[in-house]
Amino acid sequence: MKLIIQIPCYNEESTLPATLLDLPRGLPGIDDIEYLVVDDGCADRTVQVAQTFGVQHIVRHAQNRGLAAAFVSGLDAALAAGADIIVNTDADNQYCGEDVASLVQPILDGRADIVIGDRGVADLQHFSALKRGLQRFGSWVVQRTAGIPVPDATSGFRAFSREAALHLTVLSDYTYTLETLIQAGARRMAVVFVPIHTNPQTRKSHLIRNVPSFLSVSAVTILRFYTMYRPLRVFMTIGASLVAIGCLLGLRFLYFYLSEQGAAGHMQSLILTAILIIVGFQVCLIGLIAELVRMNRKMLEEALYRVRRQEFERASEMERSASARLPENDNDG
Repeated sequence: MKLIIQIPCYNEESTLPATLLDLPRGLPGIDDIEYLVVDDGCADRTVQVAQTFGVQHIVRHAQNRGLAAAFVSGLDAALAAGADIIVNTDADNQYCGEDVASLVQPILDGRADIVIGDRGVADLQHFSALKRGLQRFGSWVVQRTAGIPVPDATSGFRAFSREAALHLTVLSDYTYTLETLIQAGARRMAVVFVPIHTNPQTRKSHLIRNVPSFLSVSAVTILRFYTMYRPLRVFMTIGASLVAIGCLLGLRFLYFYLSEQGAAGHMQSLILTAILIIVGFQVCLIGLIAELVRMNRKMLEEALYRVRRQEFERASEMERSASARLPENDNDG
């Protein structure tokens, strides 16, 4: 059983050493632990630090592409390197390395496809009261969207089984945390949250520059991917609401038409009734088309999963063969 711990990095020269020193060197049930650093366009000595500490895998981006892209690059590289379990952690040493054991155990036991570290956001002292409240509210919204219990939606301390990693498709340019949870819920993956510890804050977040921008981006991300994975529910709800409002206005017009007051002065209600009902039915039809698109995308994702599985299995076999030849070459020398 091979575990690869990946660390997306953007100018983490000062914090990466503590992060690497805190990571485990051995775990029960794990035969091999390796480390992977994603250089997301770093302008400092992050790569040199990783090399000094003996990091086995380094993935480089020529320029900064963002956390989501760095996460995906690390996931692909870990799969190609033959990882059976992949743990993602932050380079700022926010998460305690000793909790890696808690993350991988549910996967080793066969109880989970994805395991997420629950920081207990309601009690984090370095979060302001506003931020704690927003974190709780955001987790509740993602929980309703994904259809699974979500105590900590934005935690980046996560473990993935090989199968789960192969199925993930991250489309966001901002972050992977919300999208992967919504995907996991839509694909009925087994997601487990385990309590973890956090270290004192070492730097400001690279991702959350200010609360309003974080809220707006998060809201758009949730709405976008909920619509992508639940299009029929979204469009049918909107369409049915428009039809219902139109019918109510139509009944109102009918009441005045049949009453002694007559329909004079209420023709606007009749026109609005017709518009709302027509638009409502059109929205429902859009929902049906979107549902067909979702089913087609699901088939494409399954085909992509099979292609990726074959590709990464072939890459893993090549790496194992190369590793097996190294001792022979050393003996010949």
